[in-house]
This record gives sequence, structure tokens and C-alpha cells, in this order.
Amino acid sequence: MRAALRRGRLPGPVGGPGGRQPLVVDLRSDTVTRPCAAMRRAMARAAVGDDDYGEDPAVNELQRRAAATLGTESALFVPTATMANLIAVMCHCQRRGAQLFLGRDAHLHVYEHGGAAQVAGVHSQALPDLPNGTFDLEQLELTIREAHGSRYHPRPELICLENTHSSAGGRALPLTYLRQVRGLADRYGLRVHMDGARLMNAAVAQGVEPAQIAQHCDSVSLCFSKGLGAPAGAVLAGSGQFVAEAWRVRKLLGGGMRQAGVLAAAALLGLQHAKETLSRDHEHARSFAEGVQALDSPLCSVSLAAVETNIVMLDVPGAWPCPAELCERLRAVSEEEEAEAGRAVSVLLLPWSARALRAVWHRDVSARGTELARRKLEFVARKCQEELASGLHRAPPGMGGA
Repeated sequence: MRAALRRGRLPGPVGGPGGRQPLVVDLRSDTVTRPCAAMRRAMARAAVGDDDYGEDPAVNELQRRAAATLGTESALFVPTATMANLIAVMCHCQRRGAQLFLGRDAHLHVYEHGGAAQVAGVHSQALPDLPNGTFDLEQLELTIREAHGSRYHPRPELICLENTHSSAGGRALPLTYLRQVRGLADRYGLRVHMDGARLMNAAVAQGVEPAQIAQHCDSVSLCFSKGLGAPAGAVLAGSGQFVAEAWRVRKLLGGGMRQAGVLAAAALLGLQHAKETLSRDHEHARSFAEGVQALDSPLCSVSLAAVETNIVMLDVPGAWPCPAELCERLRAVSEEEEAEAGRAVSVLLLPWSARALRAVWHRDVSARGTELARRKLEFVARKCQEELASGLHRAPPGMGGA
């Protein structure tokens, strides 16, 4: 994803042999979902009003339902989770030069254009992320303590968590860890915000109510346009006083959407069906990961222990094919593939780093699509190994020089 984002676009599907369109299995992100028929009907029938005046019935119902789901006093509907996170930072850190702590690979730190600094004037202290998306709590406390008693450091005010953690492969933050972070924040008078874009995935994976996760935070965002399948929108939830201030900041950022009930209706439907939808996505992701492990290919591998939700990270150890090349071959279709498999399949994934690629499951990928993706990977891996065996490329470790 990082490489693709640097190029400014994400690779899309290609045409099939003879101009025929292949079946496309799009695993680039859970943001690629399209509203289902029921969602489109709900949008068409939504009762609307001026949300800036608090008069949109669908928005009001969504905010009420989201707050109840997250166990908070109130919630605010906003256009995006990026805006929700920025509003949270601006509400919690009202002095310019305040300091927040977050992970180096956090979405808020890497993929939201540095809004905390650009717009809010807040300094971000980035800490190393552990493989499961957590911080080393001793290091976090040491960093807070150094700043807390110093006239030379920015004033520490906020800890930001991400759950599930995208760059860690969709790992759900342990509940014991959340309690420990809450305790640490309380000791030093800090607040805690959770980027919960995929919080519902975490709740489903851990078999708990979302409120059991959110209770450890002063504020939490929740995205509707990822696994929940809505076309747009997010909520920012917290205390009534916090959300009242968040409304003012949303206005400042241009986030008032007037007759937003058409979007809220879709989000409400996604929220209502979250458990069954996300459980299915998790099952499909797990099935694919198990299929990759069964391939036992030296070209790519997966850690089953790290597959907790709807994201699968594939490790690509060799110099060739690199993640970008492997993604391109999975995307491409050929007459040979169509003759062997009976149809052409284009599988879209993202090169995530120099040694990994990412696949994300969502409501538009069925069990059959998952199996077709696995077969396509098997086909591509076999073809790559044939090229390696013929000496066209350098063999990755573990192939015995073949």
C-alpha cells in the first residue's frame, strides 16, 4: 500500500484474454465495498433534515445507536474517520504545542497528512509499534515521564491507539493492554483516543461488545465505509461535553453535511449487520491464510497466529518476485490460466512493504472468491518457481539453489 500510495494511485483490474473481462477478486482494502441493494433502498427511503440544525432523523438515530453500541454518552456523525481523528486531537489538545503519543506505523501518524501538526499544531511523539500493534508500556511511561516533568518538552496530553491495527495486519489490541494504557494515562493526567476505524472487527474477533473496548478511552472513532460497507461516514464518540466541542470543531473543518440522512441510513444498516458481516469476512481471511500455508511455497508465507480479523499479510522473502511484481502477476490474466482453470481471474492486492503484501476481506468477497484467489496465488507461485528453476531469476532463500 505504501508503495502504491507513493505512486498516487492503486492498481485496478485488467482486461482478460481476447478482451473478455475476468472475474475480479478485489482484496486491496475493505474500502472498495459497494452499497448492497438493501443499503441503496435504505438510502433512497431515508427521512432527512438539516443536520446542522440537529433535524436529520436518520443522522440522529445513527448517532444514538452508535453511542449505545460504544457505551458512550454521545456520538457525532462526520464525513470520514480521518476527520474524526483530527477532531479528537483538536478537542483533547487545545494548546498549540501539546504532545500526543502514538505508534510510528499508526494510520493517524502516516496516512492522514500530518493533520495533527498541520491543522491542530500538536506535536506527535512516535513510538515503535510491536508486532501485535501495541506499545512497550515501559517505554511509553518513560517517554511520558520525561516530558511530564520537563520545561523543555512539549506538554504531554494525549495517547492515541489504533484498533484493529492496520499496519500490524489487523491485530486486535488485547483488553488487558487497554486497561494498562488507561491506568498509565490516569497516573499522568493524559487522555486516550482510539482510532477505531475497524473497532467492530476487534469486537467480533474477541467475542466482546464494542463498549468493552471503548470503555478504556476518552474518545473513539468508528468508520462505516470499511467492513461495514457504507459508502461514506464515521462517528466520533465520547462524553456529552466532548461531543459538544467536537461539533464545533467539525463545523470549523467544514464537516457539516446538512441532509446527510442518505449516508446515515446506509451506515445504520451496516452497523446493524456488523457481527454477521465481519464474522464472515474473518472466516474467509482465515481460510485464505490456511490455504497459503498449505501451499508451503518459498515465494510467500503467512503467520496464522497473526491473522485475527479480516487482514492477511503475506511475507515475500526473496529478491524476486518482490511484492509489487507478485501483485502485478496476480492482477494479470493469461490464456494459459484460462485454459487451465476454466476462466480468467484477476486478484487485486497491495504491495505493503519491501517484503510484504496485504489482502483485506470485505462483504463483496465470497467464499468462492476467496477460493479463486487462493487458486490464482497457487498458479502464480507455480509459474514463478518454474521461471526460477530455469535460471531466469535469483532464487529466494530455502529453494536450494533451484
